[in-house]
Amino acid sequence: MIHAIGLFGRLYLTSIRAKMQYRAAFILLVCGTFFIGAMEALGIWALFDRFGNLGVWSLAHVAFLYGTVNIVFSSVDITARGFDTFGAGLIQTGQFDRVLVRPTYVAILVASRDVGLHQLGRLLQGLLVFAYALYALDIDWTVGKVLLYVFAVIGMYVFFFGIQIIRATMCFWTIETLELVNMFSHGGQETAQYPMSIYNESFTKFFTYVIPLACVAYFPIVAVLEVDEPLGSTMLFQYLSPLAAFVFFGCCLFFWFFGVKRYQSTGS
Repeated sequence: MIHAIGLFGRLYLTSIRAKMQYRAAFILLVCGTFFIGAMEALGIWALFDRFGNLGVWSLAHVAFLYGTVNIVFSSVDITARGFDTFGAGLIQTGQFDRVLVRPTYVAILVASRDVGLHQLGRLLQGLLVFAYALYALDIDWTVGKVLLYVFAVIGMYVFFFGIQIIRATMCFWTIETLELVNMFSHGGQETAQYPMSIYNESFTKFFTYVIPLACVAYFPIVAVLEVDEPLGSTMLFQYLSPLAAFVFFGCCLFFWFFGVKRYQSTGS
């Protein structure tokens, strides 16, 4: 495991150095993602300014949720970019054959082959929104809340990373990434920016018991913010819900290994 982490770090740094060869393009992309994210945040502010609170959720509460989700999702987009571009970068070109013959972990080689450094702009924007939420909210940060928040953030990262793995695995049969899967990756990010209690009951149950997005991006945040939870979840459930992300990630890895075993070489 230590060797695998060290290998990933070295390959990741190599990808970063390659990206930094075009610094002007890098700066423009970072600025672009920052301002796109800023426009989204401005839209949320306009929503609250026009209609007021979403039940018990104030602008600061949603800013806390929004900032957390965008920090984590942009971090996944930076570190798992190789899976995001897997279809076009490796399957369509036949380069995945070369990856398979290398004497190391295939998943690590795929993940580290590309780095989404342009998402640093969204990461910075998410940090700024999160800083505003911390300033506006009077959160009583007990040891339990700190541990729960860290647990939720790790679970959220694992969840979105798993979604990227699913997107890549589908390419073994579809050759290119299906837009349908984007509904759970980028669409999941958009969904998680708002409290799950505002959605339809069947929609909420799907993203709780089938795709455990609410288990990492809603229920633990409810416990941290101590807001009323209309879905009826208990405190124990809110504290344990991030565990679902690790079960989900295990299923994603199993699906990945299943796809790799059934991959058919290009023969060229």
